[in-house]
Amino acid sequence: MLNVGQRVRLAADLRLAGAVTPAGEPVEELEEAGAFTASIALAAGVEGTVERVHEHQRRQSHEVGEYLRLKSLLDDFGHQMPPESRRQLKEQVGALEEHWIAHRLRMLRVTVRVRLDNGFVLDDVPEEAFASA
Repeated sequence: MLNVGQRVRLAADLRLAGAVTPAGEPVEELEEAGAFTASIALAAGVEGTVERVHEHQRRQSHEVGEYLRLKSLLDDFGHQMPPESRRQLKEQVGALEEHWIAHRLRMLRVTVRVRLDNGFVLDDVPEEAFASA
């Protein structure tokens, strides 16, 4: 996990591509004349400083919510249940477990804003694109 103020470096080469708007030009005029496009390459190893870290919580599906509800029920009251009811509840939990595992693997997505030493600012970039400097 990266922290604000931490020095980082690009872990891989990046190529930024897309529409470019000259400073001071109204967007409407560019649409009429046709869009400019450009590409910038940033080499792996370029260093910078983390300015912001943003954690994005992913929404849970109905199946994940049901898994959590049933698992809690099993953990809290399973020992008091009749054997057949406990077996059925374990089967239901087991059937939903793959949804829970998949949710945990993608539960938290972290993006960062990094000001590179060359003046470029990369915003909303997955933290995996950087390594500690």
